[in-house]
Amino acid sequence: MAWDFETPDHLQDELEWIDSFVRQRVEPLDHIIHDPLDLSDDNRNRLIKPLQQEVKARSLWGLHLGPELGGPGRGQLELTLINEILGRSLNAPTVFGCQAPDAGNAEILAHYGTDQQKQRYLQPLLENDIASCFAMTEPQGGADPKMIETSAVKDGNEWILNGSKWFATNARFAAFYITLAVTDPDAENPYQRQSVFIVPAETPGIEFVRHCGVANEPGVPSHSYLQFNGVRIPEDHLLGDQGRGFVVTQVRLGGGRIHHAMRTLAQCKMAFDMMCERALSRVTQGEVLANKQLVQDMIAESWMAIEQYRLLLLQTAWKADKFGDYKKIRKDIAAVKTLMPRVLQQVAANALQVHGSLGITNEMPFANQIITAYRMGIADGPTEVQKITLARQILRDYQPSEDLFPSAHGLKRAAAAHALYAQN
Repeated sequence: MAWDFETPDHLQDELEWIDSFVRQRVEPLDHIIHDPLDLSDDNRNRLIKPLQQEVKARSLWGLHLGPELGGPGRGQLELTLINEILGRSLNAPTVFGCQAPDAGNAEILAHYGTDQQKQRYLQPLLENDIASCFAMTEPQGGADPKMIETSAVKDGNEWILNGSKWFATNARFAAFYITLAVTDPDAENPYQRQSVFIVPAETPGIEFVRHCGVANEPGVPSHSYLQFNGVRIPEDHLLGDQGRGFVVTQVRLGGGRIHHAMRTLAQCKMAFDMMCERALSRVTQGEVLANKQLVQDMIAESWMAIEQYRLLLLQTAWKADKFGDYKKIRKDIAAVKTLMPRVLQQVAANALQVHGSLGITNEMPFANQIITAYRMGIADGPTEVQKITLARQILRDYQPSEDLFPSAHGLKRAAAAHALYAQN
């Protein structure tokens, strides 16, 4: 029976190098480069590309990629341990070639792309020579894919797209958009009405209505409100089979939720470390904050929340490696996705409180982390939907009682016990 929590020596050595590299070389970039996805920024390229080469030289580039895509084929469990470090820095995922939304889009292209699509879009995306966007949600539809109204109509050897897309992250810098649109509006199954397309960014008819930032997000807002006005793309830009859009996107969303959770764990631990340092450093009413019982309560509650969340995340990653099928761990992913914003908000709020007035300024990360927690509770399926999914998956393992009283009713169990031992 194998049951331990030890990290293999070879992986521990890599984790120590990654931690030192990120702390000393990458984290300082967060004060200089505010949008690592902007490939047109010469300063960004000058500073980030040499670091990417160092990562590649150590075979740590694109850790989420399988061997068939030129990656090391690391599993989700190892990725969790690595992303505990990368998630501390805005620029670290890009330096290591696993940045969102490109990583998730690469998964879709790898699973469903044709050879031509992979050559034109996947390979340069994996090398970070281009960036991408995932355009799924719409202003009126939110997280409900059945409410998508953007249409794709076949016209000869082309598709014509019309409609709106909301909160299309990184659309300003993307070379292409992976877009969900309705192709089969009359399909009996509402989940078989949509298809996924690759839409090149330079295609005529794409209009930026406006860009939207999140709270005090630095730089130019990174989320876009798009309008497709008679956008024509070749018929071979259909990604996967027609009417299978929901299935295609789930490949991306399942893994994406785990990856978000990994990086969020890093943010939780970063806020916790800051809180503990502050508690030991700040003196009020004649003693350090660490001696105050209410501060001790915040530290204890934060530590327990992080450790519980981390263990569930590691177990979910282990199951992802074991089964190789996100469908089999929908319950676990939904639970992780539900806990992710809750724990970050709790720990960041406690850290903010311990820092006092300094904590609410933009000189510290806590206010932004709290907003990020709310964003994580909405992105890739809101928390409420994840709870519904979790409950439904749990209840599948149970059966209703056919009797008036429940199977655990004391009188019923007592009668069964007496009947069992009456013959002895």
